[in-house]
Amino acid sequence: MRRTILILSATALVLSACSTPTTNGTPTVGSGASSTSPAQSAGLPPDAPRVEHPIEVTRFKQDPCSTLTKIQVEELLGPNPETVPRPDGSAGPACRWSFPATLNPRVDVIFSDFGDSGTAKYYAAKGTTYQLLEPLAPIDGYPVTAYGIKDNRANGDCSVVLGTSDTQTISIALMQSDANVGKKDPCDAAREGAIRVLATIRGGN
Repeated sequence: MRRTILILSATALVLSACSTPTTNGTPTVGSGASSTSPAQSAGLPPDAPRVEHPIEVTRFKQDPCSTLTKIQVEELLGPNPETVPRPDGSAGPACRWSFPATLNPRVDVIFSDFGDSGTAKYYAAKGTTYQLLEPLAPIDGYPVTAYGIKDNRANGDCSVVLGTSDTQTISIALMQSDANVGKKDPCDAAREGAIRVLATIRGGN
């Protein structure tokens, strides 16, 4: 009889350990349950890339023209472009580098002021707001995505978004000179701009 009681007690303990814990009758998630990312919790697309090592960009957001050095801009556009700060840009604080006598070539760096979902907001708008949305090769682990309301690559125009955290992005919009249109993918050229921006905000040259 004593043996039967011991067996029953042990069985009860095992069943208790395996059951779902409750609080006031409501099941609670155990430590073994799978976690959901903030982007998924907000109903954002699961294919949106995450940023494992966020970068603090507040200082550069306050001064977007400091994201590219004179040498970096000339590598992208040519010698002696004009720098035009746009602290009140419609999409967020921005800076444009171009030549006064012509619209092309030019490059813009824009710090997004829309929402707090980082790159995910672009993926959520794929096929609706953005006709063009294509992931490019990451830069040292930081995601880069080409995007556009229209696909203007044939005209030498492309924008890429660089994810610096899960809540902050930097856009680099590049327009090629007429002489370079068709010779190189403008999204690759814009990504080269993103490489330089990332180097600067991480403390590079």
